[in-house]
Amino acid sequence: MPNFLFFFIGLGMQELVIILVILLLLFGGSRLPSLAKGLGESVRNFKKGVAEENDETPDKTKVA
Repeated sequence: MPNFLFFFIGLGMQELVIILVILLLLFGGSRLPSLAKGLGESVRNFKKGVAEENDETPDKTKVA
């Protein structure tokens, strides 16, 4: 799936390397892992919230 996403956005390997180098220059090598961890936790919490919201909302297609 990630390869499809990069293809859809139009990012190639060279663009990804350039983005990574810019991130390393801006944040440094020591802060980059903590930023990635925080981003991963944010995505995980977002997915969990969306799943909980879908579980709590009643199905409107069912007629009682």
